[in-house]
Amino acid sequence: MQNDTGSNAVIVNYFSRTLNEKILLVQVLVGIFLYVNSLMIFTFLKKEAFRTDTRYVLFAQTLFMDSFLMILTDLALIGNYFQFPIPWIPCCVFCFLMSWLSLVTPLTLAAMCLERYVAICMPLRHADISSPRNRRRGLAIIWVISTLLPTFTVVSFISLVPPTLLLTYVVCSIEMMYVQAWLNHAHNAILLLYFSVMFIIIVFTYMSIFKAAQAASSDNKKSTHKGLRTIILHAFQLLLCLAQFVCPFVEMAILKIDFMLFINFRYSHFIVFLIAPRCLSPLIYGLRDEKFYVVLRHYAFFGLDTVVLSLLSSENIKFRGRAKTGPLQS
Repeated sequence: MQNDTGSNAVIVNYFSRTLNEKILLVQVLVGIFLYVNSLMIFTFLKKEAFRTDTRYVLFAQTLFMDSFLMILTDLALIGNYFQFPIPWIPCCVFCFLMSWLSLVTPLTLAAMCLERYVAICMPLRHADISSPRNRRRGLAIIWVISTLLPTFTVVSFISLVPPTLLLTYVVCSIEMMYVQAWLNHAHNAILLLYFSVMFIIIVFTYMSIFKAAQAASSDNKKSTHKGLRTIILHAFQLLLCLAQFVCPFVEMAILKIDFMLFINFRYSHFIVFLIAPRCLSPLIYGLRDEKFYVVLRHYAFFGLDTVVLSLLSSENIKFRGRAKTGPLQS
């Protein structure tokens, strides 16, 4: 009996140490993600040309929203790990914000695909359609649409539970707000509608740009093919975001089978389906975009890259001058 107790204690200690290491790894990944996003947000804000271009404005929105979402989800992860209870009302606000922010990015991805479609397939109308007024309207539409589902969830929860429950404390989790089965089914149906529309938008824009790429001249093929690759990456992002909303239901089924497997799956879900899609946005519009990358590199190296390049170019000019005059004449 004592041996069994000692073995269980060893397993618990090993499991806690492993989970602590995983939590620390998440903090490192979130810190790197927030640093890269902060650098890109700073780059966006420093250049007026980026602030007046629709695709960069949409890109900046994903940076802001994803950074805020990453902070909230990391706090929720730490709170669940340490079993830290909070009142139900702040938990409802917390869950509302996380649900809202998790929908803003997929909707913005669909808007980015539409912007690339207009730029490539309707270049003459691009300036009128992407005007500042239409840009503000588009952002407002994205924010309003993304608030419909979390508002429905929170209002339904508050109306279904007794008022005294809102004064109690709970370890906050959005799954706890689905107090009845129909609320869970309605949530899934609305999510399916959201992502079906966004998937149709991405397929439509991809097919339209693909046709434009086939009919484009040799000068325009490079930009159209780049637009195709961008939309493919957006589709992959959307697929990962969609999997993020399916995973909680898989987690509940795994929890009934094995608790250890449930913990490992939830950790993998957080890394693959929450952090990874948010890391693709800086890759797609931050590092692949030549104009943005040049400015980003300048601020990332505190302007030293310009000094180094100027020194290299001056040394290259001197070397060429010596090559022309000959080593004996120099």
